[in-house]
Amino acid sequence: MNASDKFQALEAYLSELLKDDVALAFSGGVDSSLLLRMCSEAAARHGTRVFAYTVHSDMHPVADVDHARRQALAEGVEHLVIRVNELEEAGIADNPPDRCYRCKYTLFGKIKRTAAAAGITHILEGTNEDDLHVYRPGLKALEELSILSPLAHFHITKAEVREEAARRGLSVAQRPSSPCMATRFPYGTKLSYAAMRRVDEVERWLRAQGFANVRVRVHGEIARLETDAEDMMRLLAMRQAVIEKLKGQGFAYLTLDLEGFRSGSMDIHLKKKGED
Repeated sequence: MNASDKFQALEAYLSELLKDDVALAFSGGVDSSLLLRMCSEAAARHGTRVFAYTVHSDMHPVADVDHARRQALAEGVEHLVIRVNELEEAGIADNPPDRCYRCKYTLFGKIKRTAAAAGITHILEGTNEDDLHVYRPGLKALEELSILSPLAHFHITKAEVREEAARRGLSVAQRPSSPCMATRFPYGTKLSYAAMRRVDEVERWLRAQGFANVRVRVHGEIARLETDAEDMMRLLAMRQAVIEKLKGQGFAYLTLDLEGFRSGSMDIHLKKKGED
């Protein structure tokens, strides 16, 4: 099935689903933004409503909630923010290998209970086909909670999502992924919101310098920088400013990873690869 056929099938599926109100777990990333646009179009045809639920957590980049709010407002859907303390509520302070499962179960459990109180049965989220082939322990939680993943159901890949989002004029079509800040720390590391805020501060600064794909991976006192291979020389050219920024956040040793940016680089010791 080609991409056009996949999206036609998805539109038919959503049109049937949107005969009733639905809830969408909405991060503001390209996957959930495309679903939001398609759901809002189907809801308009049926006179139903889409409720966009965004999780507010200190484990995610600070700008995510504001970005999601603006996106939801632009689509004319109802936006609700659910506050979660993941370190305590999901029991992940020691960064266990099944962290993603515990977080997803906690977050989507809250969304499901909130939606049920509003009389909403169907809850959607933005897992795509590519996510099914890498280390995603959180997918088990989605299955256990009966959360719907329409993009994955129709085998729609990330590249196809971005292409369709661009075709529909979505501003987030090329927005880089924004996984939770715990992915910057090795499994078994004691997590703290303060440490994650330090990393977020550096990454936001680097993105402001024009580095789209960038991660600060933390190994004790060592900060290991990942960026796209084509951006490495530019990063080295501003070496002194980078040193000052990282040392200002308390890192004693700084390294540039010669393999460059790669999703899930903290998962190399696990049987599968690729959490973020």
